[in-house]
Amino acid sequence: MDMPVVIPAGSRWVDRFPAYVAGEWKSLKSEFKVISPGGQLPALVADCGAEEAVAAVEAAVKAFESWRKVAPNERSKILRAWNDLIVKNKDEIGQTISREMGKPINEAKGEALYAAAYVEWYAEEAKRIFGETFIGAGANKRQYALRQPVGPVYAITPWNFPAAMATRKAAPALAAGCTVILKPAEQSPLTALLLAKYWEEAGGPAGTFQVLPASDPVPVSKVMFDDRRVRKLTFTGSTEVGKLLAQQSTKTLKRASLELGGHAPFVIFEDADIDAAVKEVMASKFRNAGQTCVCANRIYAHASIAEQFAQKLAAATSKLVVGDPRKETTEIGPLVDKQGLEKVVQHVEDAVSKGAKVLCGGKAGEGTYFQPTVLTGVTPAMRIMQEETFGPVAPLTTFTSEAEAIRLANDTPYGLAAYIWTKDLSRSHRVSEALEYGIVGINDGAPSSAQAPFGGVKDSGMGREGGPWGLQEYLDIKYVSVNVAAAA
Repeated sequence: MDMPVVIPAGSRWVDRFPAYVAGEWKSLKSEFKVISPGGQLPALVADCGAEEAVAAVEAAVKAFESWRKVAPNERSKILRAWNDLIVKNKDEIGQTISREMGKPINEAKGEALYAAAYVEWYAEEAKRIFGETFIGAGANKRQYALRQPVGPVYAITPWNFPAAMATRKAAPALAAGCTVILKPAEQSPLTALLLAKYWEEAGGPAGTFQVLPASDPVPVSKVMFDDRRVRKLTFTGSTEVGKLLAQQSTKTLKRASLELGGHAPFVIFEDADIDAAVKEVMASKFRNAGQTCVCANRIYAHASIAEQFAQKLAAATSKLVVGDPRKETTEIGPLVDKQGLEKVVQHVEDAVSKGAKVLCGGKAGEGTYFQPTVLTGVTPAMRIMQEETFGPVAPLTTFTSEAEAIRLANDTPYGLAAYIWTKDLSRSHRVSEALEYGIVGINDGAPSSAQAPFGGVKDSGMGREGGPWGLQEYLDIKYVSVNVAAAA
């Protein structure tokens, strides 16, 4: 069957969406609802289980045997066509993202192009999978190393970036010659299905890229983890779930890439251009209503500038436009669900009860909205300084020395992203090297790009996505040694 139009005309949003398995659109008797946090009516989506997972594995294994042998230039052409379709249909993708998880429409369209950037990058990288030759141990030895695709990949993506997280995993895997089974988050499966539609239109062979929506990921994941033919796990999500999946993947010794939670510090030194620093904090903190793993969660301002910085940040925050994510003027949309809202409320209430001051915002609105908020006087004893909030709340505290700033920034089990603002070149090098994070932005609140490595250390995961590093995650190294004397 054909994939239905994702965004019907008018205000009503009710449709049925199949899964994409073995190159076919499959409707199922079992369906689940996707409830838009913006208040639109739900969509009904095929609810995959063990049966569909088994079928997907068989298709992925079969397709891998042929896809791995496709010339890199040909894989590149299909990826390029996929990129072109994503760019061409950025509005449809943006509307889908906005409707299913509440991202403001301008951000959602931007995400569509961000997703395309990964496809474009890996369309080129597909042609640059090189091996190495090296001098053998003996005069009669000729030795070299090949890079070959790992095999079928099981990819699990989060709801907050339903397009970009899908292509950031699928594009390098497909470029390497792997096949991909994608299990999107139950809150936002429609974007992944739309990407599958474009992959099909681009000429992607059956079984190379499959999408299995599921309200309960356990039956699908069990099939994937039990089958040794699925050789790679790539996951973006919470640290707790990531650790569990890592344990499960060891049953068949799958390679694993895990991009997990974060608790990013943003350190503003005394020499900062305060207006510029406020701008970068805003870009980091309030993107997607604070629902990103790399957004600023803890803001440390030098004591000499802290009050001035706090007042300017509060003034800028209070001007943010909260509203319907489908409107072009909206800057802050709803949180994805009630559970997410409750966590934000609890963090703010806990901080206030322990002495924090609300400079602006601080309250929940209708539905799953929460006012953009700035807190001062926060302390390490508060939950908001220990846990990832995932909401539009900026907690501020102070420091007095470079050593203290580094100590405070590193005082967390997480290590995904960190940010500093300084005009001092020497300090920027010292501090960035001392920070225990996979990503550091210096005077830059939005450092992510398709050509750069993305990933963390400590409880924020392992492996890297993006750039040539992301491609290597899907390649095995095979060593070949030839005794030329024996062949003579």
